[in-house]
Amino acid sequence: MEPPAPIGLERPARREHGDWSSNVALATAKAAGRKPRELADEIVKILEEDRPPHVAAVEVAGPGFVNFRLHDSWLHDVLRQVVQEGEQTYGRHDVGKGTRVNLEFVSTNPTGPVHAGGGRWAAYGASLGNLLERCGYAPHREFYLNDRGVQMQLFADSLAARKAGGPVPAEGYQGQYVADWAAEMPDGVDAFEWGYERVKEDVRESLARMGVEFDTWFSERSMVASGAIEATLEELRQRGVVYEADGAVWLRTTEYGDDKDRVLVKSDGEPTYVLPDIAYHRDKFARGFQRLIDVWGADHHGHAVRLKAGVRALGLDADELEIILGQFVTLMRGGQEVRLSKRAGDVVTLAEVLDEVGPDAARLTFLLQSIDTKQVFDIDLVRSQAMENPVFYVQYAHARISSIGRVAAERGLERRPLEEVDLSLLTHERELDVLRSLAELPDVVLSACVDRAPHKVSTWVRELAGRFHGFYHDCYVMGTDVSADLTQARLWLVEASRIGLAIALDLLGVSAPESM
Repeated sequence: MEPPAPIGLERPARREHGDWSSNVALATAKAAGRKPRELADEIVKILEEDRPPHVAAVEVAGPGFVNFRLHDSWLHDVLRQVVQEGEQTYGRHDVGKGTRVNLEFVSTNPTGPVHAGGGRWAAYGASLGNLLERCGYAPHREFYLNDRGVQMQLFADSLAARKAGGPVPAEGYQGQYVADWAAEMPDGVDAFEWGYERVKEDVRESLARMGVEFDTWFSERSMVASGAIEATLEELRQRGVVYEADGAVWLRTTEYGDDKDRVLVKSDGEPTYVLPDIAYHRDKFARGFQRLIDVWGADHHGHAVRLKAGVRALGLDADELEIILGQFVTLMRGGQEVRLSKRAGDVVTLAEVLDEVGPDAARLTFLLQSIDTKQVFDIDLVRSQAMENPVFYVQYAHARISSIGRVAAERGLERRPLEEVDLSLLTHERELDVLRSLAELPDVVLSACVDRAPHKVSTWVRELAGRFHGFYHDCYVMGTDVSADLTQARLWLVEASRIGLAIALDLLGVSAPESM
């Protein structure tokens, strides 16, 4: 027997269809042995006999949708709820129930500065962590340092060569930063260890400028020192999921959905990157995390399958491991693409982008689109203080709110207690549009968390900013033509707008300026 379709209550795409719409009749008609339209008519008849609060009318639409038209009073209750719950509580959920989440993002080889495109991963991961927290999870933000292997040695050799005044190795790192750091490096130090610490310092500082910080910087070399990699291999052996062939050690990943088995240890005895990654995720589960979220570049698609296979081979729940693949960023300046390449020497670093556009503009721009879509980052547009710039557009809304507060203070106007204010005076469509946006925020926060989609908050805050700008233009808060009672109601609407903007900007990691 087919399971019944889920019953939904949604906002119609077109306002003329009402404030809410339900598919209840369509979802239950088959089980009830009724025609959807007839069942909808009966539901509407029952609801009309005893309308719920705020409901002005209930109507049948199309093949059997039940549409609700509400009095404006429901939006006035939204304003009360926003103000009463405030920044700390409004739009907060407890679906996570304290679940401990390990959130790994921006993890790179420590061989140079974070490039500009890495800012997208930083903004995304940090904002996802904020969403997880607001929805009741306990996220732990982690940076994985792939600090073992050939690339690290090539970087150290490049530093040492620059320090000695000679050419870098053929496969080494050519960037100007290598020469700059080599000039800083004291004589006689170990280029490997000094360079390693210098990279970590630079990466940490660049990310901190964007407001991105980590609870743990996890070193791959620490697993070598602790024997965790060997212990992982031994556990896989005991489970009978590895074998030897052609002098190498293989994992039977085909038994877990991979298209072919994978090498864990090469014939020269050196582990491939597959084994340390499996060991690392084994360690995460051992540390008590109940869910693991990794944010990787799209070029790691194939490795995601191998890692999940390795987790399953250890007897762990691979369904508790989420791998989010993000698309890369094309950086533009002056209408021309700026190529990103650490080795080529023309790398554009995240620090340089932050110098040009500022941390807030960079972070919000990186969050305007879904992480799984390619992004064009136009430095010229992001730098501009124009309404076409989404970052300026949003922050300017908050600055306007602050300016209203300053003018009110200059005129000696104070908000009366909310319970003494007649909110029914808020009837202008611009006012109601602002309240409609505020009503949607809790659902947006939950959806953005569940779907791992911070860009949904960016979309929402841009809409709220646009509606507030419209309200600001068409509805004077103070003035000789505005009654004292209406001024009070609009002052509270402005305060509710401030709370909504503050919540969203905090989730996105963007400041809420009082002036611009």
